[in-house]
Amino acid sequence: MSNTLIIYSTVDGQTKAICEQIKKINQEQNATVTMASVAEAEQLGLAQFDKILVAASIRYGKHRPELYQFINRHHAVLNAKQNAFFTVNVVARKPEKNTPETNPYMKKFLALSLWQPQQLAVFAGKIDYPRYRLFDKVMIRFIMWMTKGPTDTSGTFEFTDWNKVDEFGRAFAER
Repeated sequence: MSNTLIIYSTVDGQTKAICEQIKKINQEQNATVTMASVAEAEQLGLAQFDKILVAASIRYGKHRPELYQFINRHHAVLNAKQNAFFTVNVVARKPEKNTPETNPYMKKFLALSLWQPQQLAVFAGKIDYPRYRLFDKVMIRFIMWMTKGPTDTSGTFEFTDWNKVDEFGRAFAER
């Protein structure tokens, strides 16, 4: 039985929802799983965990600065554990940008990060226009218009491939 930590950085909650699914899969494999935001994880002793998964969303083309700060502080511990990382972004809705090798945000993460995770994944996110503040709604709609995505601001559009999430979760559980 492994003691697993899942750390997430999310803006609107889709990354956390994906982490919840992976937590469930790992618990089904008899792992003890703790889930925490990046801020909450700062209070945990990372050394007590056998496996650590870090997950982060993209907003306006970037991972949050807190993610990099956390990784820079803890990369030695992360490297010493069984570990994994995934990023969630709407660009990954496109087949040619939904793998770690082809996703621009994963490439950028790996170039900027002191940590080079053992297991990687990219998942498409969700656009939930009705939940956004006016500024975000306008900006995301503009980005979607430019990238030929959904622009109906009355709609919610989920692109996450939950089968792919489950496959990643099982592979992480078996590490």
